[in-house]
Amino acid sequence: MIFLRPVLIFIVALFFKVGGDYAFIRGLLIFLAIIAGISQIIMFITSEFIITNKRVIVKIGLIRRKSIEVLLNKVEGIQVNQGILARILGYGTITVGGTGGTKDPFKNIRSPIEFRKKAQEQIASIQDSKQKNQY
Repeated sequence: MIFLRPVLIFIVALFFKVGGDYAFIRGLLIFLAIIAGISQIIMFITSEFIITNKRVIVKIGLIRRKSIEVLLNKVEGIQVNQGILARILGYGTITVGGTGGTKDPFKNIRSPIEFRKKAQEQIASIQDSKQKNQY
């Protein structure tokens, strides 16, 4: 899904004639599609979604970095938002909510339901171990 914009720009560029008055516009659109594609590739490669036995860590971006790190025992919830197209294509937005009102949305995440499921499993594991330690 994150590559949709560069692909659409490239497709629009193909509608302009190779020669003639619109050659500059076609070249400009192809250049913009390449730049947008490279930007999205960098975003894709540098995105990290990590669930450990102690915390949830989400990092997105290379130069402009957006990140959140929340201890699992401080996670109040992980919300998943998906439209119809997002459900079909398997992506969505996750919002990690921590105690103290921390809520950060991360858009266009692949398999957001799986991410939430893994986080909930780790949270349940921590709660089970706390209950065992109490007895």
